[in-house]
Amino acid sequence: QIKSWLYPFPNKSFFFCLFQLITKEEGLELYEDMILGRAFEDMCAQMYYRGKMFGFVHLYNGQEAVSTGFIKLLKQQDSVVSTYRDHVHALSKGVPARAVMSELFGKTTGCCRGQGGSMHMFSREHNLLGGFAFIGEGIPVATGAAFTSKYKREVLKEADCDHVTLAFFGDGTCNNGQFFECLNMAALWKLPIVFVVENNLWAIGMSHLRATSDPQIYKKGPAFGMPGIHVDGMDVLKVREVAKEAIGRARRGEGPTLVECETYRFRGHSLADPDELRDPAEKAHYAARDPITALKKYLIENSLASEADLKAIDKKIDEVVEDAVEFADESPVPSQSQLLENVFADPKGFGIGPDGRYRCEDPKFTEGTAHV
Repeated sequence: QIKSWLYPFPNKSFFFCLFQLITKEEGLELYEDMILGRAFEDMCAQMYYRGKMFGFVHLYNGQEAVSTGFIKLLKQQDSVVSTYRDHVHALSKGVPARAVMSELFGKTTGCCRGQGGSMHMFSREHNLLGGFAFIGEGIPVATGAAFTSKYKREVLKEADCDHVTLAFFGDGTCNNGQFFECLNMAALWKLPIVFVVENNLWAIGMSHLRATSDPQIYKKGPAFGMPGIHVDGMDVLKVREVAKEAIGRARRGEGPTLVECETYRFRGHSLADPDELRDPAEKAHYAARDPITALKKYLIENSLASEADLKAIDKKIDEVVEDAVEFADESPVPSQSQLLENVFADPKGFGIGPDGRYRCEDPKFTEGTAHV
């Protein structure tokens, strides 16, 4: 349940209903998106341990209600800014599973041609403005995207520009300066942005309760003059209702909202994390509140779907994920000539020699660096 409305939404009664009925189509869409996220991440774990992926890979298992509850309400033109835990955000925003898996495999068919990898998903077509490896660095980008929307509407007189930006980040980020600076700027200029805190209670191995003087993050919204809301991030229907109002406020020009979604990741911080710091009882408690299991129960009990409907979706998603792996595995790796693309702003800088060719194509390019 929502714990507090410190700064109630305008034009809404204090006790508005969180349990508005969804249609069968909406319910099946939510279920399919959450199943896609879960199945995709489970497959990523398999592929990582088989040596198909490299570097750090951070999975989203357990947090699907947040991504689905918010992103499936967006228009194509709306923007999403993510973190290093970005695969499922990309999928929810419509980036094909093939493109996301290929990016994780480091292949040219990936959404960033294999140069972004797990932590840097980006798709201009889908207005996914990037996953960001350093905590907090995506929040200014999201604030800038929201400013762009407002500028287009009010200065360039694009009357139909009502685009909204979602900024996702974790509880550990909420002690960083960019967070406070951007809350201030967004509220000052009434930017069309929703700050979505995915509070999974742990910043790598640091408990949120040990790291924050006041662990109730949503209270920081009213300090800057915007609504601050806490919602059960393990319940996609509750998240969805809060998201509807927050996104609606932004689209109507009423300014930003800070939403704290209390959720939980079912795996370690990354696939390299043995996850030995968290209490097994705590993990079991949240595992029993699996958001996918809860939605499945709701759909069946309210006659919105049958077991057969849901099994058909499960089978469909299994095929989509298997296809994504096969596609990624068969896709070509980037050529050596791509190594320095998108690295240097000046195309005639370090990356390209006087003859116009990439320096990395010179056989002597790495000479003398074997010891590095």
